[in-house]
Amino acid sequence: MTEGDTALPPLSLYVHVPWCVRKCPYCDFNSHGVGRNSELPEAAYLAALLEDLDADLPLARDRELTSLFIGGGTPSLMSAGFYASLLEGITRRLSLPDGIEITLEANPGTLERGRFRGYREAGINRLSLGVQSFQSSQLEVLGRIHSGKDAVAAVEEARAAGFDNLNLDLMHGLPGQTPELALADLECALELAPEHLSWYQLTLEPNTEFHSRPPVLPEEEVLWDIQDLGHERLEAEGLARYEISAYARPGRRSRHNLNYWRFGDYLGIGAGSHAKLSAPGEGGRLCIERRWKTRQPEAYLRRRQDPRGFVAGRDEVGEDELPLEFAMNALRLVEGVSLEDWAAHTGRPLDVLEARLGAARQKGLLEEKVPRLQASPRGLLFLNELLALIEGAGTE
Repeated sequence: MTEGDTALPPLSLYVHVPWCVRKCPYCDFNSHGVGRNSELPEAAYLAALLEDLDADLPLARDRELTSLFIGGGTPSLMSAGFYASLLEGITRRLSLPDGIEITLEANPGTLERGRFRGYREAGINRLSLGVQSFQSSQLEVLGRIHSGKDAVAAVEEARAAGFDNLNLDLMHGLPGQTPELALADLECALELAPEHLSWYQLTLEPNTEFHSRPPVLPEEEVLWDIQDLGHERLEAEGLARYEISAYARPGRRSRHNLNYWRFGDYLGIGAGSHAKLSAPGEGGRLCIERRWKTRQPEAYLRRRQDPRGFVAGRDEVGEDELPLEFAMNALRLVEGVSLEDWAAHTGRPLDVLEARLGAARQKGLLEEKVPRLQASPRGLLFLNELLALIEGAGTE
């Protein structure tokens, strides 16, 4: 849509469910372990989410949603009735087009029989299953509460419930993993014929158990072999890489994640959720704000009675930060971005960018294609180095 002469980006909605059975040692998301038999405050959290959304509605600026994503934590801890009520409440407040992508993250170890059918009837049409590995020894190291058989059973039940759009999350570069073991995991995933596969390397993130007590990970040469062999196998199976760690069959790329990487806007509701929002500024440029909600679930629920609302903080993205902010997202895409889009989103003339690209091309980090800003295969592997070169375009 447009407001005055200023075009606003597409808008998505992210909903965060912060609870999980057990915190995984590699996880740096806002998740809080509650054990297997805890009763979650579904009614209170549902009311809080809708109040949170009510407060954010003016930020939507009457835009239609392009996608809706429910992440966590472990959203599949919540009942189908919870999601039926949530989606009904969202539909009353925002415009959702026919066929909108509505994704729910699910853990194969938290699913009661029949729950997938309830999710599908509630309106969810895409599932993202956090498999990570099919090997018992690796699942134990990763702190997962499911088995490889549980993952296969979850896919079978999802198909029986009518889901024809599945993503599987799968890790590689796991402790002690060889290329043969990594490819064996991939083969297990491919046998389930997912429409989308998120295949990403384990990294040791700050503020995680693995960061404070790091496991022994494969050597760099082994990681290269896993990446090269796995990429070749996925492409041969008809899963095309369109982002650093995302592969999809034709027509099944994640619309929600594409909106992130194309620097679209998104509302965020729920404990610890984040949002990126644009508003018309002077001279036809967009002002961009990032905001985030209270992280702790109990504190988030208490905010229902707090006149300050649910927002814990906000920060305006400065003009000098825009080139890096935009590039951090757009250059994750295999197809990259047009130079015109870079100029439009960052407000920087193309000659400023071109002055920074010579060194990147010399290092083989950029494709020699015009008129696109597109990382080479090497650039996708060394994206931080490429971003460091482009970052200077924000200050020249």
